[in-house]
Amino acid sequence: MNDSSDRQSKQELLRRSSCLNPRPHAVKDELFGSDDFFDPRDLPQVKYEMLRRVAHDKKPVSASAGDFGFSRVAFYQARDAFEKEGLCGLLPRKRGPKDRHKLTAEVMRFVNQSREGNESAGPVLLAQRIEERFGIRVHPRSIQRAVAARKKKHPGRRDSAD
Repeated sequence: MNDSSDRQSKQELLRRSSCLNPRPHAVKDELFGSDDFFDPRDLPQVKYEMLRRVAHDKKPVSASAGDFGFSRVAFYQARDAFEKEGLCGLLPRKRGPKDRHKLTAEVMRFVNQSREGNESAGPVLLAQRIEERFGIRVHPRSIQRAVAARKKKHPGRRDSAD
């Protein structure tokens, strides 16, 4: 494998793990231009080096953040995450809710019962019924996804139990 394909492979791995720095061109620190070990595309590495520059080399926060392509706010967020979780704190996290917090098992049973014998009960109508019954607003597309996921998980299942 040549150097170019190694670089592309690493970039693809970084992208798939959400660790690809969206602004590698903004990294101006001298280390990242002098040695292949320091990769401006590697977001956790860039953040770690930014933190190290302040903690070890005693560089001012605003100067260090700027040299690594971050704001002061982003520096403090990275520092707090690193202090709490170590290197794992510098890894990107998925945004938004982590699960279907509104479409609980009880709500899904209601959806399945409402659809039973009435497959034409569309997601808009179901969203209205859920709001009336449970007092929560659910986007119709969320209902569609949940129903499709259930069908995928339990193909051909006709009962209303989860």
